[in-house]
Amino acid sequence: MQRRMRMISLGLALGLATTSLAACAENKGGSTTPGATGGGGGSAAAGDIKIGVVLDITGAGASLGVPERQTIEMLAEQVNAAGGINGRKVKLFVEDNQSKEDVAATATNKLINTEKVDILLGASRTGPSLAMRPIAEKAEIPMISLAANAKIVDGSKWVFKTAQNDRVVLEKMVDDMKAKNIKKVAVARDASGFGEGIPEMLAEVGKAAGIEVVKVEKFAPDATDFTSQITNLRSANPEAVLIWGIPPAAGLGQKAAKQLGVTVPIYQSHGIGNQAFLDTASESANGVLAPLGRMLVADQLKADDPQKPVVTKFIADFKAKYNANPSTFAGHAYDGFMIAVESLKKAGTDKVKLRDAIEQTSKWPGVSGVFTMTPTDHSGLTKDALVMVTVDNKAWKLAG
Repeated sequence: MQRRMRMISLGLALGLATTSLAACAENKGGSTTPGATGGGGGSAAAGDIKIGVVLDITGAGASLGVPERQTIEMLAEQVNAAGGINGRKVKLFVEDNQSKEDVAATATNKLINTEKVDILLGASRTGPSLAMRPIAEKAEIPMISLAANAKIVDGSKWVFKTAQNDRVVLEKMVDDMKAKNIKKVAVARDASGFGEGIPEMLAEVGKAAGIEVVKVEKFAPDATDFTSQITNLRSANPEAVLIWGIPPAAGLGQKAAKQLGVTVPIYQSHGIGNQAFLDTASESANGVLAPLGRMLVADQLKADDPQKPVVTKFIADFKAKYNANPSTFAGHAYDGFMIAVESLKKAGTDKVKLRDAIEQTSKWPGVSGVFTMTPTDHSGLTKDALVMVTVDNKAWKLAG
């Protein structure tokens, strides 16, 4: 009888040990204490929080995607070093979409169906973000794009974004044009989704100020020769030129405009906010005008600006890790990742509750602006998130 009891006890002990070892294997990779919750009414899920990231790391959008990846990796390290989100470690799954829409779609499907991520971040540009949107919506998984075009979020339940809307950028630009009594504008726009609808929107936003678009030219995102486009814009005798694109193309367009004798004010989109533009445009960048986020002129902000502490710390952290200044695109990544983190703290990984928490973001000071999301506004920023910036001797300056 005693021998039988010893056998039963040994079996129970072995069973418990096996269960414990299995639990350790499942939680390998930095998850929490078993049974930890996602917090804020989230589900009682344990293990890593999986964040899927799709960025333009190579190809035409590389000057955006590389600093965005660096930012997200840095922030994930910081969050995990501080104990994770409600005790759960963050695990990143980063995919390079090669600046292509079809690759972005494939990567999104992989992250949702194979990696089973809890939330999506990306893409860097409008086209790949638009390719991701229907997939995220069908899967009913929250997605935060880092790109600009309002079409990314218009009418969407599950998709949000952090880059300032192209419309609010144009509103800020029109205010400046109005102050300078500019009425006729010629536009060269990126032929991808980022530039789609921009001339028409400028005409709409500028109508009350008497501003009209007198000529429109297109260029490929990877264009290197702007002779034809700039020549045609100049021939329209505009009072200002708008080049709407991202580096390096935007910088090459700026250089061509100066070389081909454009003497009227040259405006650029918020897509130029990185060192790549300054390097490509070189001395031709002097005097350019662009509505940009405050990070590029952080040292020129007033002490009571609500973004200054956030922006200043982010710049210091990024420089300490990468020995370089962050771009505005890095700032969009900061906002997307940190909005996700704040929402995960409140809602856990239940996807409906997480979506709701993102939508309830209110008066949150980030790098790109102070965000207030609503059911009808999944961008959360107004033109007040922007300041008019110029370039003087290869340095960003607040425009006078």
